[in-house]
Amino acid sequence: MRTGRRTAAVAMLAGAFALSLLNAPAAQAADTGITVSGIVVNKGKSIVVGTTKVVEPSLAFHIALPAGYTTADPFRYDAHPFFYRGDIKQAARTGENYIGPGGYTCYEDGAKKADCEGSLYIDPHPSRDHVDSNSDATQWKVGVALRLFKADGGLKAEEYETRSATVRLKRAAKVTVNASPEPVTKGKKITVTGKLTRANWETKKYGGYGGRSVELQFRETGTDTFKAVKKVTTSSTGALSTTVTATVDGTWRWVYRGNDTTGAATSGGDHIDVR
Repeated sequence: MRTGRRTAAVAMLAGAFALSLLNAPAAQAADTGITVSGIVVNKGKSIVVGTTKVVEPSLAFHIALPAGYTTADPFRYDAHPFFYRGDIKQAARTGENYIGPGGYTCYEDGAKKADCEGSLYIDPHPSRDHVDSNSDATQWKVGVALRLFKADGGLKAEEYETRSATVRLKRAAKVTVNASPEPVTKGKKITVTGKLTRANWETKKYGGYGGRSVELQFRETGTDTFKAVKKVTTSSTGALSTTVTATVDGTWRWVYRGNDTTGAATSGGDHIDVR
């Protein structure tokens, strides 16, 4: 459990920060003196997004405040990472090509420091601009938004910092399996079929993923481990089909390892009774 006094709980849908900036009075473009460090997204793993489900990868970071500001007064500052493509200010101010926190909580680590943890908010729904093009399946840049407020609540200063780190977004994949006939006589052939599809962020549907190498695996009944049998390349429509000899009872499945734009996928298992 996290220790230390909680300084602020922020509920912020992606783009809300950008919209607030559009409506805020002009601020001084100066160094705020706030530092954000130790940014960790999704525990260092790629983020995989489908066509309908909201994805909320974990987010952690550390903030340190300048002179005159303390964690005891969280309404005097705002600092958080976000992720963008293209121009950092354009993304942050318009909410396009921008992914921000869904919410985070900061815990005091002294009068001027805090550790923050929460999650991103990525919604593939057509009404959002989070992932609306398949070209969004790439590396996104990491930016930091920083703001200081006056005692009366007015905006004093704001800045955006870009970081060398990146976050990779991938299109989700699915793979199905079917083994037949079942039951089968020992020593006879069975056919294992399936289909590999991946999310199309433009149509919001899954489409066949052709020309991909997918591994067929088998787990003998009574054991815990799947073993690789062979690799098969998907057809232009994503279809999979191969024949194998049935020797013992067990379960068959397909495993796709993924690539730079597409997440990994493992089918369910299809059990074959060998008689």
